Amino acid sequence: MSVEVQSEASPIAPRRVAVFMAHPDDPDFSCAGTCARWAADGHHITYVIITNGDKGSDDRELPGAQLAKIRETEQRAAADILGVKDVVFMRQPDGILVPNLELRREIVRMIRRLKPDILICQDPMTWFVGREYINHPDHRASGQVVLEALFPASRNHRMFPELLEEGLEPHRVEEVYVATSKESDTFIDITAFMDIKIQALRAHVSQMGDWDPDEPVRNWNREDGKRAEPPVEYAEDFRYFKLD
Repeated sequence: MSVEVQSEASPIAPRRVAVFMAHPDDPDFSCAGTCARWAADGHHITYVIITNGDKGSDDRELPGAQLAKIRETEQRAAADILGVKDVVFMRQPDGILVPNLELRREIVRMIRRLKPDILICQDPMTWFVGREYINHPDHRASGQVVLEALFPASRNHRMFPELLEEGLEPHRVEEVYVATSKESDTFIDITAFMDIKIQALRAHVSQMGDWDPDEPVRNWNREDGKRAEPPVEYAEDFRYFKLD
């Protein structure tokens, strides 16, 4: 296990990073510190939010369409805080995401358009966190469909040949960081960016409510920091792949 400092994840040459997550706020919980760090290093970060987030409230008086707009505004604000360059909203229905062939094609289309060198996604294998959290099915579906789009479809010209007619040539992603994994093997030191991560999370006002993310999120990332070798104050953890 290691702490990524200025090695493969933070090369001298600027890289393109795409972060595919199910809902607005998902990237900010799982990898905002890493994204802020890489953005500060000069890398181009794009958030791709797959669902519209319109189920993310218990307020029965708030229309879903209005909530979706609020959450997009909040996600853009959080991205600005972190230095994330672009946010793309795919606006799939919230809460019922299915990793089918149609969605896989859309993710392949997005990968070929963005041409990322590095991709971050959610882990489709994570069902539970401790005894207090059952992972959202959209999180698992998101991880599954993104990884299935990533390999082999995004790099294979025979997959979805209609995309070639759109001028979207195959693209090979070089590195993959799977967040929220139970099999993490790579830890990114975010100590210098912990405060900015908290600021980004607080931008999601509709989701935070009266809950302040500061103490619990610091505790989570502090525990990740302890698992790194050598230990650091705060870290984010990933399962890492370098693809051929």
